[in-house]
Amino acid sequence: MTATGASEGVGARGAPVSNGPWWWARRRSAVLDVFLAVASALECVVEGANFAHEAQVPELLGMLLGLLAGPVLLVRRRWPVVVVLVSIAVMPAEMGGLLSVVGLYTLAASDVPRRITGLLAGMTVVGTLVTTFLTLREDVATQQDFHPPMWFVPLMALAVGLVLTAPPVLWGLYIAARRRLVESLRERADGLERELSLLADRAEERAEWARNEERTRIAREMHDVVAHRVSLMVVHVAALQAVALKDPEKASKNAGLVGDMGRQALTELREMLGVLRTADGASGRGTAASGAPERLAAVASRAGAQATVQARIPEPSAEGASAASSSAGSSVAGAESSVPGAGDADAEGPCLTELADLVGQSRAAGMVVELMVDESAEGEAAVDGRRYAARVERTVYRVVQEALTNVHKHAPGARARVRLAHRDGELAVQVENGPCEGGAADAGLPSGGNGLVGMRERVTALGGVFVSGPTEAGGFRVSAVLPLGAVSHVAG
Repeated sequence: MTATGASEGVGARGAPVSNGPWWWARRRSAVLDVFLAVASALECVVEGANFAHEAQVPELLGMLLGLLAGPVLLVRRRWPVVVVLVSIAVMPAEMGGLLSVVGLYTLAASDVPRRITGLLAGMTVVGTLVTTFLTLREDVATQQDFHPPMWFVPLMALAVGLVLTAPPVLWGLYIAARRRLVESLRERADGLERELSLLADRAEERAEWARNEERTRIAREMHDVVAHRVSLMVVHVAALQAVALKDPEKASKNAGLVGDMGRQALTELREMLGVLRTADGASGRGTAASGAPERLAAVASRAGAQATVQARIPEPSAEGASAASSSAGSSVAGAESSVPGAGDADAEGPCLTELADLVGQSRAAGMVVELMVDESAEGEAAVDGRRYAARVERTVYRVVQEALTNVHKHAPGARARVRLAHRDGELAVQVENGPCEGGAADAGLPSGGNGLVGMRERVTALGGVFVSGPTEAGGFRVSAVLPLGAVSHVAG
């Protein structure tokens, strides 16, 4: 331990440092102790010779005693108690002043229990007091012309004892307290550094999780928006190939539908890419881009609305294909111009009133679909065409859309039934299809295996229950139940 109060065995960053000989942590500490030991030995040798002369014993014996007691300071850092005991032992010989002062300081500044420090300090005070009292009384008695009061000798002995004992003990206690404070601050700094490192690691993990979550949500939106449209296009193209030579008029109508759906899919894809570019630009400027999936949902809802309007118009003929193309082109330009101001995604998402049009699109592709709505419980008053929270209606719409897309992919020619039930506190939807008809042509639509996963993620994210699996008749069933109260709270 140094005079600054820092631990000798600890480096600047708390790492142990030991480059000195034996028990010394540093070479300069060893040099200091050697210097103090030599000075103490010289002092004790001189005082030992004087004591031997006054006691009428051989001076060599007193010098030998001083030569043995003085160098004890070499072990003051290793055994401070031994140093203090030796200084108390040689007090009657009136030697070891430096030994006593340095020993008391080292003892107080060490890790020795305070009760032992107090006991040895008290013994040193008593020893100094007695020695000084006897010496002063003898000196006063030898002087015939000096007659001090009776309290003079005891008071001076007490003062000398306190002056020689209190300062080194108090200074050593201060150094020990400062050393403990420095060590505690170093430990706190190390703890804070470790905590900050853990927080940084957790923040990086949360950021990575958020990025993965955003990628998943964006991929789900793109899958739901584009896959349905492209699947219908493939179905119409397959039908077009089948009737191209037998029924040219029907083939012309199918070609018009394929063109319309292709333009709609292109419009939706361009809008989604525009949203992603806007989000990337915002993140590059330091702005959070967490609203990209919601804006993608808004894009999908607007595209669905456009498809709904076109589904209500009679099927175009070959002559009207060019007019439909020009109108679709204008809708692309209008949609692209509206992307930056997408607004609130929840307010623009698809609603339950558009399910009939969604089913109508599948019917136009040749599927036999039955839509059943159970009004067993009265819903709330509709606001902007909605009866429930926007996220509820959008999730139900996406579930029905993906389920019908899967029927087109995996069960061509199968009959499908869509059931929607309004219950107290929940909304249930079920899409069930029968077995695939043997005579129906397979459109050869590829499957990435993400449809059911996306539906489950949408439903469970709102606290609902999602179940899917084959039926006993050889078909497939998809069911979802959404709690309205919990979802309304989430949506708000």
